[in-house]
Parts: sequence; structure tokens; C-alpha cells
Amino acid sequence: CGDLINHEGYDYSTVQIGDQCWFSENCRYLPVVLPSSEGSETDPYYYVYGYQGTDVEEAKATSNYYTYGVLYNWPAVMTDGICPSGWHIPSDSEFTQLTDFLGGEGVAGGKMKEAGYDHWSSPNTGATNSSGFTGLPGGYRGSGGFDGIGDGGYWWSASESGSFSWARALFNLNYAVTRYDVYRYHGFSARCVRD
Repeated sequence: CGDLINHEGYDYSTVQIGDQCWFSENCRYLPVVLPSSEGSETDPYYYVYGYQGTDVEEAKATSNYYTYGVLYNWPAVMTDGICPSGWHIPSDSEFTQLTDFLGGEGVAGGKMKEAGYDHWSSPNTGATNSSGFTGLPGGYRGSGGFDGIGDGGYWWSASESGSFSWARALFNLNYAVTRYDVYRYHGFSARCVRD
């Protein structure tokens, strides 16, 4: 772990956290792209924050794609192409293993957030990135469009919760990790963890 992992022509940086090896940047897999006005609970939808077109190359040329990667609805995050061979979208329990290793949900967020204000809005409470996870505030796509860039980062797990799915969030105003289950039409960031 710690080596670059090539997938779809891009080299992802990785980091060892406890017994797990994580991507230390968000997934960038983008087979198609849609405007934030379109969504689905059941079909895979892909978004780039702030981009309202359908041209994949145009979307990939934006600074938000370069910095924050892609926002996926839950069906999209469960497609085969998103993680390289030997890697997968983390389960809810794998996220819990991560936050437990970092001292629990109440404090793990600070250790997972990128420090400083290059991307995070002030005050970016408690951010040290001591884990190397380098969580970024990529925002999300909700029913009202894109929101939250600079203030929050959201990541899907592969685990279902009834008709919802489990996710994790980091916020600029605290150093916790928030675990909650949400509608699958939301567009969140994604990370891969090694098998």
C-alpha cells in the first residue's frame, strides 16, 4: 500500500490506515455524465459538481472533476467499473473499522479531513489529515441540484439499509464522521478499499 494504482488511465494515490489500504483521493470513473436535474433511485447516474451538460470530455476538463472526482448515485457506485481489480467500494462495516481505528466517529473526521483552507471552508474544525485519507469537501447532488461544496464531503458505502444505503460524511464545522442512511438518488463521492 502507498503505491499508485492505475485505473482507466489515471494513477490513484493510496494510503495504509490500520489494516486497510484506501484510495486517498476520490474516484474519477465517468462513463457518462448528466446534469443535476436528472436523477434515479435504480439506474446508474454520474455527475461532476457544477457541470450541467452531457459531454464526458467537457466534464473531465473542469476543475471540480480534477479536484473532487465524480459524484455517483448509489446504483452507479455499485457498478463494476468504478474500482480497479482487487479493490471495491467499502461496506458500512469497513468504514466503521476505519473510524474505530482512528478513535471513533466522534473524532475520526478531523484525522480524515485535508487540513487547511485550500478546499475546505473555515473553520475546518480539527482537521489534521493525520490518517492520510485526505477527505475533500466535494459536496453532493440532491433533489435540488448541487450543494455543499467546501462545507461537506460525502461517501457511499456498498451496504444497504432497507430501501436506503449507508454513507459517511465529513463537515467543516466539526471533527466527527457522520454515518447515516439516505435515498439512493443522491450523488456522493466514492473511495475504493483493497480486497
